[in-house]
Amino acid sequence: MCKDHNISDKTYYRWKHKYGRMEVADARRLRELERENVELKKIVADQLLNIKVLEHVNAKKW
Repeated sequence: MCKDHNISDKTYYRWKHKYGRMEVADARRLRELERENVELKKIVADQLLNIKVLEHVNAKKW
């Protein structure tokens, strides 16, 4: 089966472990939550960068 779909055995078993007992709706929800998590991490990183820039600018004023 792995050769038919051009994936490695390791990938197959990782997916089987991660999604093996999930319903399709559960897998979709997990994928949606993972995407949301990535977006939130980007927002947090941007906010942290903004804070660091403001701290740097503020330090120069004093």
